[in-house]
Amino acid sequence: MRYNNSCRRRTPLDANPASSTEIPQKTGMTTKKIVIIGAGPTGLGAAYRLHELGYENWVVYEKSADVGGHATSHVDENGFVWDEGGHVIFSHYPYFDRLVDKVLGKEIHERIRESWIVKGDSWIPYPFQSNLRYLPKDVQVSCLLGAARAAANGGGKDAKNFREWILATFGEGIAEAFMFPYNSKVWTTPLQKMSKSWIADRVAVVDFKRLLENVLYERDDVGWGPNSKFRFPLHGGTGEIYRRIAAHFPQKIHTGKKLAEVDAGQRRISFADGSGDNYDFLISTAPLDLFTHMMKPADTRLRDAAQGLEHNNLLVVGFGLKKKIETGRCWIYFTDAEMPCYRATYFSHYSPFNVPNGDTEKYSSFMCEISFRVGESPDPEKVLDQVMAGLIRAKMLEESDRDRVVSRYQRIVGYSYPIPTLGRDQALAVLQPELLEKGIYSRGRFGAWRYEIGNMDHSVMMGVEAVNRIVAGEPEVVFHSS
Repeated sequence: MRYNNSCRRRTPLDANPASSTEIPQKTGMTTKKIVIIGAGPTGLGAAYRLHELGYENWVVYEKSADVGGHATSHVDENGFVWDEGGHVIFSHYPYFDRLVDKVLGKEIHERIRESWIVKGDSWIPYPFQSNLRYLPKDVQVSCLLGAARAAANGGGKDAKNFREWILATFGEGIAEAFMFPYNSKVWTTPLQKMSKSWIADRVAVVDFKRLLENVLYERDDVGWGPNSKFRFPLHGGTGEIYRRIAAHFPQKIHTGKKLAEVDAGQRRISFADGSGDNYDFLISTAPLDLFTHMMKPADTRLRDAAQGLEHNNLLVVGFGLKKKIETGRCWIYFTDAEMPCYRATYFSHYSPFNVPNGDTEKYSSFMCEISFRVGESPDPEKVLDQVMAGLIRAKMLEESDRDRVVSRYQRIVGYSYPIPTLGRDQALAVLQPELLEKGIYSRGRFGAWRYEIGNMDHSVMMGVEAVNRIVAGEPEVVFHSS
């Protein structure tokens, strides 16, 4: 699942929030030019921090026509708002919270998470492993026996990969019923080729006594995780956060600038349109594998290392309906192969203004996500039909709702998940130190290439802390966290 690390880490900014704009700059730093590649959460986090500090010599270049990166939002021709995948606001960091509060003010919705897993005809509250009582009796027994054996054997500390970790932590029953099929959908990668090093608190592990009590006492157990409460912008989707951050310094952001070449020796970048710029420090949020191929002269060692980085892509599809849907549900996970998406979101529940004119008495919307491998080319229209059939099978929609669809949305999102393969950490151990020696901070979801610190709050803070390190020598806590 797209779980999130629930531990709270302190950063230098958290220690004394009142003085967060008063970091002294290193001698001579005011003349150093800082160039930021990418106006997504990390790039805009860095930009906002420079703006906050009163630092003047910096600029942001963004390849797209708008800001936000993969956290941007789009409005279709029918007036429905869509994100590039499922995003909600929750945070480990007071700085990020204050920034969101500042730019959104009261224009924000708070929700209690209600998420479910659909497996066959069963609906199981999230997290799956804590709510086995909703399963058929034979599956319950299989899951409990497997969990008991796993607990007796000491869990997954000796596992060599993600698949082994799942089996050793949850047992065969839960693995086969949920963890294997779901994670295969999300990652599109053999689980035995994935490391277990990224997991930390992103996956709810099992307490066998608690699992057994939940079944025997027919008790729901749904509060796990940091996003049990979350927030969402009232207007404009997730992208509204980043549009409002960018509005503080529009003259500093140059869109339509696709990075083409990086001369690390001369500290100069060039763009596809023939223009370029010089830098003293470069904060890059470009995908790390692509970035290494832009470096001139070619660095064979870095390119070879980057071959150890793998990712997948995303197809986002949506249905805007002329129908009112009253529900407390937020998002639904799917395990069955017949349903191509791994997650469906009741997107109109996040904010009424995700539908035309904010009229949820008349309209509703579903947004669904489908991972696919690099090199694959799914047919969006065919997938839309398959997803609609899956929503009807799950009784989230009725057959008659086909005639109520007024918007069919689709968007391909390249670079969706940075996959924590067995070779990832070895590759990063070569790439990141060498880039840093050249004055290049590769940060963000695909700049750092570490899924475990790839949420919006992590990403913004990576940009903020890169600036703090450049201008004041402060440590980068988030980037170096495990």
